[in-house]
Formats: sequence, structure tokens, C-alpha cells
Amino acid sequence: MTMVLHMEQVNVSEFKVVCLRLLERVRQTGEPIEILKNGQPLAVVYPPPSQGRKAAFGALRPSLRAPADDLISPVGQGD
Repeated sequence: MTMVLHMEQVNVSEFKVVCLRLLERVRQTGEPIEILKNGQPLAVVYPPPSQGRKAAFGALRPSLRAPADDLISPVGQGD
């Protein structure tokens, strides 16, 4: 993840009022927003991963092939 030196900070009460607008801005700009409560960090809103990247889970599935042999019989069992 990229290190952000300075990000916009928003108090939680303001965030509640304009939540959807701030979330849309994070999505469009890619810049995170830090949410504060009583001046202390409460949460950081990051944009979602880019759509161009594939999820890691299942990424190799198209390259896997089952052997042509019998998949049910135990290994090493011959007639």
C-alpha cells in the first residue's frame, strides 16, 4: 500500500452529514480521508482496489487441468 504523507481530515460529525459526498470523492480521486473523533483518528477511508486487478482467490483456476486418469480410485491401487 502506498504511504500517504498528508491526507484530508474530517471530524466524525461532519462526516455523518456529508458521508456519501466524501465517499464519492475518495472513489474519484483515489485520495484517502481520515475521520477524527475529538481530534483523535477514528478511521481512514481508502478507495477500493482498481478494477484492472484480478482478485488473488481463484486467479490460477483457468490454468489448472485435471489428469486424464481416474480421479476416484486411491493412488497406488492397480488391478
